[in-house]
Amino acid sequence: MAPQTFTTRRGTRATAGAASWSRNHNTVRHTPKTLGSLSNAMIVGVLVLIVGLIYVAQGTQATNYDYELSEIEDEIAELIQDYNDGVADEEDTITYTDYVALLTSSITSIV
Repeated sequence: MAPQTFTTRRGTRATAGAASWSRNHNTVRHTPKTLGSLSNAMIVGVLVLIVGLIYVAQGTQATNYDYELSEIEDEIAELIQDYNDGVADEEDTITYTDYVALLTSSITSIV
């Protein structure tokens, strides 16, 4: 096969050969830099630690909502009891059953 001849951007003619530069070929070969196995293990360990901390933080937020919900449910039950104490007619009383509390108490007794 005959050597390729091309015109460079500066207008000079060049021939692509073994010793000259050619189109789409770099003059320097770059080698990719990789991380070692110890670095990879440390990165994975840090990621696992971060995910664990996020999990624990979300778990504590859920228990905070549980305490607030418990206080609100107690207040609702107290208000209903106060209303029922002030009502003279038995038909006007409010009956309130906390099904969530019943289910959670039964789960606690099973476990």
